[in-house]
Amino acid sequence: MGVRTVLCVAEKPSIAKAIANHLGDQVTTHNIQGTTYVKNYEFNYTFPQWGRCSVTVTSVLGHLLSHEFEPRYKSWTSCDPSALFNAHIEVFINSKNKPIADNIKRHARRADVLYIWTDCDREGEHIGTEIRSVAAQSNQALGRAGGTVRAHFSHIERAHIIHAAHHPADLNEAQANAIASRIELDLRVGASFTRHLTLSLRPVLQLGNRLEASQFISYGSCQFPTLGFIVERYWRAQNFIPEPFWSIKLMHQEAGIRVNFSWARKHLFDRMTAVILYERCLTSRNAQVQKVKTTLTSKWKPLPLTTLELQKCGSKFFGIDSQKVLQLAEKLYQKGWISYPRTETDQFDQGMDLRGLIQKQAQGGPWADYATALVEGGFSWPRNGRNNDKAHPPIHPVNFVNPTMLSYEEQRVYEFVVRRFLACCSKDAQGSKTDLSILYGLETFNTSGLIILERNYLDVYIYDRWSNQELPPFIEGEVFEPTEALLCEGKTSPPEYLTEPDLLAIMNENGIGTDATMADHIVTITDRQYVQARAQPRQAWHGNDEESEELPAQARAGNSHRGRNAGARRRGGRNSGASGGGAITGVREFIPTTLGAALVEGHENMGFETNLTKPFLRKEMELKMNAICNGQTTKARVVNETIEQYRGVYARMKQHPDALRTAVRKYVFGEVN
Repeated sequence: MGVRTVLCVAEKPSIAKAIANHLGDQVTTHNIQGTTYVKNYEFNYTFPQWGRCSVTVTSVLGHLLSHEFEPRYKSWTSCDPSALFNAHIEVFINSKNKPIADNIKRHARRADVLYIWTDCDREGEHIGTEIRSVAAQSNQALGRAGGTVRAHFSHIERAHIIHAAHHPADLNEAQANAIASRIELDLRVGASFTRHLTLSLRPVLQLGNRLEASQFISYGSCQFPTLGFIVERYWRAQNFIPEPFWSIKLMHQEAGIRVNFSWARKHLFDRMTAVILYERCLTSRNAQVQKVKTTLTSKWKPLPLTTLELQKCGSKFFGIDSQKVLQLAEKLYQKGWISYPRTETDQFDQGMDLRGLIQKQAQGGPWADYATALVEGGFSWPRNGRNNDKAHPPIHPVNFVNPTMLSYEEQRVYEFVVRRFLACCSKDAQGSKTDLSILYGLETFNTSGLIILERNYLDVYIYDRWSNQELPPFIEGEVFEPTEALLCEGKTSPPEYLTEPDLLAIMNENGIGTDATMADHIVTITDRQYVQARAQPRQAWHGNDEESEELPAQARAGNSHRGRNAGARRRGGRNSGASGGGAITGVREFIPTTLGAALVEGHENMGFETNLTKPFLRKEMELKMNAICNGQTTKARVVNETIEQYRGVYARMKQHPDALRTAVRKYVFGEVN
């Protein structure tokens, strides 16, 4: 057999370039007419399965094919929006992708093998089938069994790419079908309800000059539940009625150490009872130590890093929004510094050479000495989480890069990934905890102390704190007079507005979007002006109930504690004192606009549970996507079942035409019936 021809197609130009550089000794580069970013790389390579081959490596720019309704449905008044549930969808190559598709077709004509190098997730599988369908237009053999294979890889380090090249696999048709069903459903459902909402509300909004002629009320099956979560929390906060409560704060100072005790009852909502108990304490004057118990304790090292956790931590520690964090991680991946950043897995495979990855981080950076110590004996295998998507390992560094080679924001994300990985490979922190219980009058008060014995992972993972909390040497049975006793009045606090980390967690729990798309849905509802994002204000409370541990300065964008408002205090004991403060953090919180609140209330007022702002329909759809991937159902069945569900919702909406308009008039224009 002569020299075979292999056409490799990656999902992104940067990945194509890395593949060519790793596999080819003498690589020839060619530009493609009509596109600036995509290039062809040509060289010879010996594959174990095919022998000496002539190889061309090129790429697409994400999805190659587009989907639209046929032209007769283009006008929004051409049909009732519900007709789009069954309207014919055309699949085509748009003008932007035509030069890329033509390039694939041209090289596919003489190719013996089409080698797909798209990202190894569901979306990547579907893009792989798109590439295959375009290539088969000029070479039908590539569309048949064995004509197309795909590479499995999670980062672009040289040895990993070579291993992937030597172990081709088949495209996962089930995963591709799951994405195909989602694309069709999102188009049909999104277009139907967007048109219906816009046509229903445009007269009201235009009458009040609140909607331009070109604007529309966008619906998405992930966008609306995300909006619903934000509005529901906002309403809870706005409708919250504070209740007064009373608590006893106790402090004792001895040998220069200040000890704050927590009342075992926490607080009482009956003032008279609280006053009686407080006065009994003062009458007793002395407190007696009931129990002193010292035990060894541990602070567990963090779990391996997933996409969702990376996004939440980026928002919490750096004030970088979740979409931006993922974009920065993608850049680091494409440059070869970290593994693929879209993963739900929080378990490392036992066969991975984690010590080798740690050794690379000993080359430099502020963590170099720590990495060296891990290699020389401090290594401990990472904890296993509960998730494994069987596609990619947890996010981890694959190479060392001098931080000066990265932008400031890239540095922060890369440093977090490195420190998280090193912390995962460390030992848990160890400490000695002392629990102390005293009796003051007839009331029990508790406190605890901590002595850190071994910091271990805390020395590298600067985002966690575990502080020494010293206690004087109390002895069981000891009697002492507390330095200060206060009867404090406070009020219950409303729930906080949803922050970005909290919103991501709720979306994940309810199956709204994937780890790779949740941030996009948040951006969409912000761009549509359904919600506003702002830096979260927090009031710091330095009382005795809750001790807030600050992050080190290099790890935080600001961190304090919103707590209860202190009211009048009655004093007892030898002295008294209090302090308070406030801060603005980098964490974003979300507030609905008047339009966003109106959309949710309008759907609520229709009176049926499966309305569009609830997560149930989308969550069920995601479960069906998983069922397709597992071979338990088919794309056609899922599409038909889901369309019928949304058709039912559409019919009920048509039966309540005034619900949305009334809510818009109430919120946007302040009209009250």
